[in-house]
Amino acid sequence: MQSPISSGRYGHLTETGSFKVIEKERSHYSSIYGKIVDASGRTVIADADVDMHVPRGCKFVPAPMPYFMRFHGADGMHAGYLPGYPASHGCVRMPDQLAVAFYNAVDVGTPVTVVGRTPRTGGYFQYGAQPQRRPPWPWFGRPAGPQYEPRPQIYESRPVYP
Repeated sequence: MQSPISSGRYGHLTETGSFKVIEKERSHYSSIYGKIVDASGRTVIADADVDMHVPRGCKFVPAPMPYFMRFHGADGMHAGYLPGYPASHGCVRMPDQLAVAFYNAVDVGTPVTVVGRTPRTGGYFQYGAQPQRRPPWPWFGRPAGPQYEPRPQIYESRPVYP
C-alpha cells in the first residue's frame, strides 16, 4: 500500500529506517502536542506542547491522532492534515481514507520502512478537507505587458496660483 504523507518538520524530523508496528489505537491523542484554548474553546496557541505555560482561564487540548499506528518511540502513522510539506512533530500523517485503509490492513508486527522526506509540493492532496484558500493577489491572472497597462488620463490643465 502507498499513501501521500506529511512527515516531520525541521527540528522534529521523522526517523528513517526499518521498523515494525508496535501499537494500534483507533482514537489516539498526543501526550505531548496540541493546542491551548480559552474558556470559549477558541484557539489561543495553535502549536502548543504540554510543557508550555497555560494562561489563566485556558486549557491544553491534546492533538487527535485518529487511526494511530506507532512504529518507533513516539512516532507513528495516523490520519491528519497534509499541507504539501513536512509539518508534523515526527509522525507520518496520511489522508483520512488511506489512514483507515492502512489501519484495517496492518497488524502489530507489520514491517514499516521510512525512507526520505516529504517533498515540498506546495499542494494539498485530494483526500480530506481542503484548506481555506486565500484570494489571489490582485495582479494574478491579468495580462502583463505595456499594451495592457492602464492608459494615463489627461486632464485639462489650468495654472494654479497661490
